[in-house]
Amino acid sequence: MRRTKDIPSNTERGVATMPKQANQKLKLLYIMQFLLDETDEDHTITVNQIIQKLAEQGITAERRSVYDDLELLRDSYGLDIEKRKTKTHDYYIASREFELPEIKLLVDTVEASRFITHKKSMELIKKLGKLTSKHNESLLRRQVHVYDRVKNSSEQIYYSVDAIHEAISNNRKISFQYFDRNFKKEKVLRKNSGLFIKSPIALTFDSDNYYLIVYETKWKEYSCYRVDRMQNVTVLPEERELPDAAYDIANDLRPMFKMYGGKKADMCVCFSNELAGAILDRFGQDIIMVPDGEDSFIVHFKAAVSPTFLSWLIGFGTRARIISPKWVIAEMQKLMKQVEEQY
Repeated sequence: MRRTKDIPSNTERGVATMPKQANQKLKLLYIMQFLLDETDEDHTITVNQIIQKLAEQGITAERRSVYDDLELLRDSYGLDIEKRKTKTHDYYIASREFELPEIKLLVDTVEASRFITHKKSMELIKKLGKLTSKHNESLLRRQVHVYDRVKNSSEQIYYSVDAIHEAISNNRKISFQYFDRNFKKEKVLRKNSGLFIKSPIALTFDSDNYYLIVYETKWKEYSCYRVDRMQNVTVLPEERELPDAAYDIANDLRPMFKMYGGKKADMCVCFSNELAGAILDRFGQDIIMVPDGEDSFIVHFKAAVSPTFLSWLIGFGTRARIISPKWVIAEMQKLMKQVEEQY
C-alpha cells in the first residue's frame, strides 16, 4: 500500500525508530537456552550477562524486559529458575527433567551395553550431555570399564530394532536372514540363505543381548532370535499370527536360561547355603527356599532344560544337586560324561 502524502512518516516527524530485528522474537528462547546450557547450582548468570549474550546474537534487550522474561519462564512455562542474591542477582536452573545422577546412570548403561557400538555410544552420550549444563557435561566424559565386555561392531541392529517395532505397532509379520559366525569370523546364513518369516511379539533384553520374541503358530509356542544376528529385516504386508489372548508370554519365557528353549521341567534342586545370593539373583525375592539340614536348602522352579541350563548348574560344582525329575538327572549325567570323554 502506498503512503498517503498528507500523513507524514515517523522520520519526517522526527520520531526515533528502532530497526526491526528478525530474530528479536527469539529472545525468550535464547534466554531459556542460556540458562539451560550455562547454569546449575554451582554456576549462575546475571541479567547483564544475559543482555550481553543476547547482543552477541544480534538481539537488543533492556533489563526490565529480561526480568519479565525470567518471570514468564518460571511462572508460566514452569522452568525451575532460582535467584541467588550476592552483589547482583544471579540466576540458575535449580532442577531439570533429568538430574545429574540420573544422566550418569544412563551414560553408564549406554557405555556398558554390549550391543551398542563404541561410535554409537559416544553419540548417545553426547546427546545425553545436552540434558544438563555444559559444566556438568564434562563430568559425563568418562568411560565405564566393563571387563570381558565386547562391543558390537555393527550398527545394523538399530535399523533392525526400528523395523521390528514398526511391525509390532502395525500388526505385521517380518522377514529376515539369520546368521552364525564360523572360526574365520565370517557370517554363515542359516536356512541356506533363505528368509525367516515370523510374527514378532516383543523385544527383550537378556544376558547383554537384544532378543526378538516370535510366536510359532505351528508349535503354538514362543521362540527367540538374537537381534544382532538378524539382517535385512523387512516389514511384510501380512498380518501377524498371534496366540490366544489369555496366553501368558512371561510364563513361557521365565523358565529359559539365557533365552535358550528346551523341554520344560518342574525342577527340584538342592543348593549349598552359600549360594543363597546367587539363587535370589536368578529367581528373585519371591522364590521359596526350604532348609535342608544346616548347610543347604531346596528350591522348586520351572526350567527349560537345555545344555545352557545344565551348564549353569554344573558351574556350581558340588554345591548344587538335582533331586528331580529323573530324566533331567539322566541328561546331566549324559552331558558330564560327554565332557569327561573329551578330556
